[in-house]
Amino acid sequence: MQLKFIHKVSFEIHNNFLFPFSIENHKMFDKFKKEEGEEMVEERMEENTGISESVESTPNTESSIGIGELMGKRAKLEEAIDYVGLMIKNLKDKRTVLEKDIEEESVDIKNLKEKLQKVSEYIDEENRGIQELANKRIKVENEADEVATIINNLREKLSGIDTIVGEEGNRVKQIKESRNSLES
Repeated sequence: MQLKFIHKVSFEIHNNFLFPFSIENHKMFDKFKKEEGEEMVEERMEENTGISESVESTPNTESSIGIGELMGKRAKLEEAIDYVGLMIKNLKDKRTVLEKDIEEESVDIKNLKEKLQKVSEYIDEENRGIQELANKRIKVENEADEVATIINNLREKLSGIDTIVGEEGNRVKQIKESRNSLES
């Protein structure tokens, strides 16, 4: 009975050119018919039962003024407006859910951004640590070069002393040999 009434409302509204399409045949409205639309129409039917039935039950004889038909059209228009109102409410509810989802995503993204900021800070700290180690290594390497230079200098000095000692040793040997050859 409820869906039949919706069909009747949408058909008559369509025939009177209030909407360029039939609400029942338009896919956009299918969800509302199946979910909350039935309840809405049922409530509205209970409120307007006397009016709807009296308009439908009156014979098709047209009155000269047509107040009965006008009341029937008004009731059907109210039904269509209630239906559109239900659609608007559903859209608002969906938008509210989407806003909530977006806010949750925003919070999650902010948390991820904070984590990435901490990772970035850690990387910067590690880079500073590596640079400090590189600077220390350079200092140690410079000290090692200084030690190598000192060692080379000392080696040269020792080599000079060794040469002097060697030459003096050779002279002493020559003097001894020449004495021995003179004594013999």
